[in-house]
Amino acid sequence: MRTPLLLLLWLYFWCEARGTLRTTGGLRRTGWEHTGTAGDGLSLRRSKRGWMWNQFFLLEEYTGSDDQYVGKLHSDKDREDGTVRYVLTGEGAGTIFVIDENSGDLHATRRLDREEKASYTLSAKAVDKLTGRDLEGPSQFTIKIHDINDNEPKFTKDPYIASVQEMADVGTFVVQVTATDADDSTYGNSAKVVYSILQGQPYFSVEPETGIIRTALPNMNREVREHYQVVIQAKDMAGQMGGLSGTTTVNITLLDINNNPPRFPQGVYQFTVPESLEPGSTIGMLKATDADTGKNAEMEYTIMDDQDMFQISTKGITQEGVITLTKTLDYEKRKIHTLRVQVENVYLDPRFHSRESFRDTATVKVVVEDVDEPPVFKRPAYIMEVKENAEIGTIIGSVSAVDPDCLFSVNRYLIDWRTDMDHVFNIHPNNGSVYISRPLDREEQAWHNISVQATENNSLMSHVPVYVRVLDVNDNAPTFDNVDEAFVCENAKAGQRIQTVSASDADQPAGGHRFFFSLAPEASVNANFTVRDNKDNTASVVTVRSGYSRVQKSVYLVPVVIADGDFPVQSSTNTLTVRVCSCDRDGNMKQCNSEAFTLAAGLSTGALVAILLCVIILLMIVVLFTALRSQREKMEPLIISKEDVRDNVVSYNDEGGGEEDTQAFDIGTLRNPEVIEDTKHRRDIIPDSLYPSTRRLAATAARDNTDVQDFIAQRTAVQTHCHTPLVGDTMLLVETVEYHSC
Repeated sequence: MRTPLLLLLWLYFWCEARGTLRTTGGLRRTGWEHTGTAGDGLSLRRSKRGWMWNQFFLLEEYTGSDDQYVGKLHSDKDREDGTVRYVLTGEGAGTIFVIDENSGDLHATRRLDREEKASYTLSAKAVDKLTGRDLEGPSQFTIKIHDINDNEPKFTKDPYIASVQEMADVGTFVVQVTATDADDSTYGNSAKVVYSILQGQPYFSVEPETGIIRTALPNMNREVREHYQVVIQAKDMAGQMGGLSGTTTVNITLLDINNNPPRFPQGVYQFTVPESLEPGSTIGMLKATDADTGKNAEMEYTIMDDQDMFQISTKGITQEGVITLTKTLDYEKRKIHTLRVQVENVYLDPRFHSRESFRDTATVKVVVEDVDEPPVFKRPAYIMEVKENAEIGTIIGSVSAVDPDCLFSVNRYLIDWRTDMDHVFNIHPNNGSVYISRPLDREEQAWHNISVQATENNSLMSHVPVYVRVLDVNDNAPTFDNVDEAFVCENAKAGQRIQTVSASDADQPAGGHRFFFSLAPEASVNANFTVRDNKDNTASVVTVRSGYSRVQKSVYLVPVVIADGDFPVQSSTNTLTVRVCSCDRDGNMKQCNSEAFTLAAGLSTGALVAILLCVIILLMIVVLFTALRSQREKMEPLIISKEDVRDNVVSYNDEGGGEEDTQAFDIGTLRNPEVIEDTKHRRDIIPDSLYPSTRRLAATAARDNTDVQDFIAQRTAVQTHCHTPLVGDTMLLVETVEYHSC
């Protein structure tokens, strides 16, 4: 059906074009002729004016089998004898448009589309075939393509996405759709579009001229239906029959508003938890329902009861009410806790409901279960005090714990030895009394931090810290505070202060330290110095007389007694060493060392050096002499034993074996002939072992020789009174044959 319609339109516009040529033929130039046969058989002809100047019109979408005739170009110089050739140039010349070079007839070789190109500009000229000379110069003309309704309207989007608030008033703007038609909007109704709704009634409507979609039904509820699909049609030819049309889909979503209150699904909730549950733990969760979404469904939970055992908060994603524990539960005190919980929307829309109607409440019961609990101390911590001089076994305090499950159960106490590695304290296991097991010293450790454990049936255990403070007693005597030496000038005046001393004490009395200074009683007689108490825990050492001599005495020892003011009084005697120094007139010390004392005696430094050198030389002589003597004793071993010098009597006026004579005789054998050492041999004669018979005869003769014994006895008596002194303390007994007396 579409093809006959297009053919009719083509014939219509072709006839229009022919009529237009007739009316505008006056624009032709002389020399050209544009002819066309109209329906009445009339011809248009111009006088000689050269080229005609005009427009050609051609319908688009030609469906014929032959080339579409456009028009005829003719020059008045053409005698129609075949000597003139027509040449066509410009847009589409030779491809889209062709001209009969002999007759000037112009044809279109293909079907044209106005939406692709609406007009073409070409040039034509007449040329002499024989000479090739232009008979008529080039002249431009335009071929316009007449539009037909061959394009349907097209929407700019497909689909459209739109939204509108729920419960909106009728006529509320939703979205505007737009369709475009590629046909010529300036010619006829081919591009005039009207809109209509094919799907979406009765909820929405569309304005035919503008394409604006509006709500058409009041009180549309998102909770009932949230999404709508609307189909819109756009039709050209002003919507008349035979026009072309296009459609698009519009997806419309209702936006939520807070028009629904939150509601608890049930009126009573119950949770069971053990009493051992720690604070901060979750008891349970509540979930109220709200048909709204997004921030319109955000809820806030509140515990309405005046209590501080529980709290409730809103979980952001799920909008659940989370009940948590804030304090420790106690089954023995309370077995059930009842709460009243309220829920309400955070964001409200006053157009629909008041705040009161957007609330709901529910009852929550928390049932506490009993569990076996460890003993509980009556105090979170214990502080005990004891004096440092307390005796071993002294009770310093006690701890107490009870079993919350049974108030009369028996607990056992003990000390965690990891907190008392030295075993300073102990505890009675039954009554919890803490006592001392080792001596205390506050100066060594003033605080002891221990942990006491209480057990129930040796299974459940609890701990409590015990802080023991050791109280101070006055058991330390004060002493000098880093002062033990002072100096006094030789020209010092009586009553002159030479040193200020202070004291320190390891004790710490409650009222602070108070020290008293005095001179020791034994030093008070003929004292050279005295001590003056300054009443501020310091004392001044003061001279008693004027003038001190280093020559007479260079160092004085001043005993100072320091006593504290606590009870019992502790005191100590501290010695201050006072050195006598030489000073100038202004009291500035010059010399206080041992060299100064020597110079005062009249010896110079050179003299002291000389004395020191003499002492060193003497020491070297003594050492050298001692070394020589030792060497001599090794070379002349006359004295074999210092125990008995009588064994070393040597006769120097007899000829003998030299050094070997020291072993010529055994004096011990002469004294006691009964004892003969057979194994001792003389080195100056052949050993008797070679002549055993001779040795035995000699021994026998010795035992019978009494004269020799008498001689030895006389000589021994004389020798005890004859000594010759040598160097040192050693005495050498000398015997000779020539001398018989001292």
